[in-house]
Amino acid sequence: MHIGRHPTVVVMGVSGCGKTTVGGILANQLGVPFADADDFHTAELKAKMAAGHPLTDTDRSPWLARCADWLRGEQEGSVLACSALKRSYRDVLRTASDRLCFLHLAGSPEVVTQRVGQRRHHYMPAALVDSQYATLEPLGADEFGVAIDFTLGPEQIVEQFLKEVQ
Repeated sequence: MHIGRHPTVVVMGVSGCGKTTVGGILANQLGVPFADADDFHTAELKAKMAAGHPLTDTDRSPWLARCADWLRGEQEGSVLACSALKRSYRDVLRTASDRLCFLHLAGSPEVVTQRVGQRRHHYMPAALVDSQYATLEPLGADEFGVAIDFTLGPEQIVEQFLKEVQ
C-alpha cells in the first residue's frame, strides 16, 4: 500500500474519534489542503443532529457529493476529515480519486461517548454515538486504507499511518 506523491486521504470514523485533529496534522505534514466535512453540512442538517436525530442516507447524499467535489478539486492532494461510516459513502468519495486512501480512527464507543460529552459548541450530541457505531462499516479488505486505534496521540497516529502507506 502506497499513497504516492500527491496523496488524497480521508480520515474517517465516528464523531469524537479525532478526525479533525489528526487530519489537520496529517495535511500539514503532507503539505496538502485540509477540510472538515462538517463544514459541508447544511445548517438544516446540523440542526437535525443537534436535536438528537441521526442523519439518513438521503440526508447524507448531497453532503457526500459536496465532499467528493472538494476532493476532486484538489489536484495536488488533500486530506478530508469525514465520518465515511458506510462503504457506500466511501464509494461516493472514491469517485474523486482512484488512489483515495482512508485512515480509519477506530476504538471503543465508551471513549467516544466521553469525548463527545465533553465537547462544547458542537452540534453532535453524545446521544448519537450509538447510531454512529450502528452505521459504521469498517474498511473492507479490498479498500485502500489503514485502521489505527484513536486512543494513540494524534502525532503517533499520523506517524503510524505514514509508516504503513509510504
